[in-house]
Amino acid sequence: MELRVLLLVVIGCISGCFGQDNQLADIIVKSVDRSIDISTQLTKVVCKIQMENVGKTAVNKFIFSIESPLNSRVSYLSAQATDAIKSSLKTSVTHIQGKESDSFWNIDLREQLLPGKLNTIEVEYILTDALTPYPTSITQKEKQYVKYVGNHYVYLPYNSQKQSTTVILGSRNIEHFSKLNPYSQSDSTITYGPFQQVPAYSNDPMTVHYENNSPFLKVLRIERVIEVSHWGNIAVEETIDLLHTGATLKGPFSRYDFQREAHSGLSSVKSFKTVLPAAATDAYYRDEIGNISTSHMRIMSDSVELDLRPRFPLFGGWKTHYVLGYNVPSYEYLYHAGDQYKLKMRVLDHVFDDMMVDELITKIILPEGSENIHLTLPFPMIRLPDSRHSTYLDTKGRPVISVTKQNLVENHIQQFELDYVFPRVLMLQEPLLVAFAFYILFLLVIIYVRLDFAISKDEAGESKLRISGIVDKILQHLDRRASTYSQMDEQFTKVKSTKDVNSFNSLYKTINQEYKAETSCIAELLLKLKTEAPEVSEKISELQRLDKTLKDIYLQKQSLYIDKLIPGKIGRGAFLDSEAALNKKKEETIDKINIIIKNLH
Repeated sequence: MELRVLLLVVIGCISGCFGQDNQLADIIVKSVDRSIDISTQLTKVVCKIQMENVGKTAVNKFIFSIESPLNSRVSYLSAQATDAIKSSLKTSVTHIQGKESDSFWNIDLREQLLPGKLNTIEVEYILTDALTPYPTSITQKEKQYVKYVGNHYVYLPYNSQKQSTTVILGSRNIEHFSKLNPYSQSDSTITYGPFQQVPAYSNDPMTVHYENNSPFLKVLRIERVIEVSHWGNIAVEETIDLLHTGATLKGPFSRYDFQREAHSGLSSVKSFKTVLPAAATDAYYRDEIGNISTSHMRIMSDSVELDLRPRFPLFGGWKTHYVLGYNVPSYEYLYHAGDQYKLKMRVLDHVFDDMMVDELITKIILPEGSENIHLTLPFPMIRLPDSRHSTYLDTKGRPVISVTKQNLVENHIQQFELDYVFPRVLMLQEPLLVAFAFYILFLLVIIYVRLDFAISKDEAGESKLRISGIVDKILQHLDRRASTYSQMDEQFTKVKSTKDVNSFNSLYKTINQEYKAETSCIAELLLKLKTEAPEVSEKISELQRLDKTLKDIYLQKQSLYIDKLIPGKIGRGAFLDSEAALNKKKEETIDKINIIIKNLH
């Protein structure tokens, strides 16, 4: 059984190789026009390839190749048709036997190439670190020269009838370039070819040594954190390490010469422009020291431009580290239907023009409680283990999805899609936690103020508390006793009009019992108060004496009404005079009582 499986695998490999060899033999390249742009720190190559099917069967793939060692520096590769809409063509990595050190890509043609027919495609790829500073060290006032080493020919696995290459330098100062006839040079452009009848896998070293003072900035590491909130905001923060990869600075740095002379530090980086989304707000730019105020924001119609100026100009070999953050509204990037959510954002955003990123780590922090998470990436990346991020009002932490990739350029600014399920009832979790936290806080305060943490007893404090408690009780009894006097006044008014002595005596007896009970309670509390606060007890005693006087006045008033007025033993004028005299004494006594009570509060 094992022998049969092995035999089938070997037969499959052999048939695949023969099929691939047949495909290579069926296609001949009519012409290749290659453009190599090395005016910046990136090497941008565009190949326009016209092919012909000289075989007998239709062909649906084209194999593109890049030779070693340039293949190790390929950051991005894409292909497209040359039709009106420039439709993209699918590419996939493949291998050719005997050429393991080189790199090959299968390009799926939009339509099958029939025998005898022609087709034209464009292949674009970008190389990083293909330009080497030469010399490797320069002074502050010197210009920067770099060297590019490539191939005069387009390295293809097919025979080519005609090839031509245009090298765009962006500078007229050319120290040296390799010469392979036919060639021509005009200003900042070098043209090689056209070369006729170029065999497959042709390789002839091409060298260009020229001036290039464009920013040679590389992002060593960028950590992009996207924190999603269902309360209407998405926070984005990028932690970036930058390195100037140009010719290193030889000798000391003079800021005086740098600011005075326009040609000092031509290859240094004074500032760079970052492009943020149009809806970005609350942007900040800081490092370990704090906020960097030498930045300017400009709001455009479709973006926000942020001009970042480091604390010092960057020369070759110099590094800087900073943090850039901003907020965007969630409705522009987060879509939902019920509990199903979809997040669409960029894996990588613009850092500076012609950027080059060594390592990218993108972290997506979802709301707590998110589940059934599915991530769709625009290009292959390494998925790191999921983790948890805890912040305020979290219980078990928020899920964090992390991905990483190395060697990226501006063409990798593409969107990912993240699908997840979030029960909307969990939106109540944070408000309820806040309410519960306040409840616990108030409860602890209530308990705290009632606890005594003193090591020794405070006799004076405890005595004051006891005195205050007794006085409060006495004041309560005084209020209730005063209400009995009010009831007596009501009965005097009533008996004066009704002449019902029996009813008066009955109700008056009940009120008098209440009066005696309150007076007895005050007397008991007064005894307790004499040992604690003699001065206060003296005031209460004075109150008791005044109350006795007041009680005598009410007894006299009772006698006046019951014994004299109602039986008719006193005339109206004499009654009014006696009543007025008694009321006057009553008011004077009550005023004295109120003054003492006021001092007790």
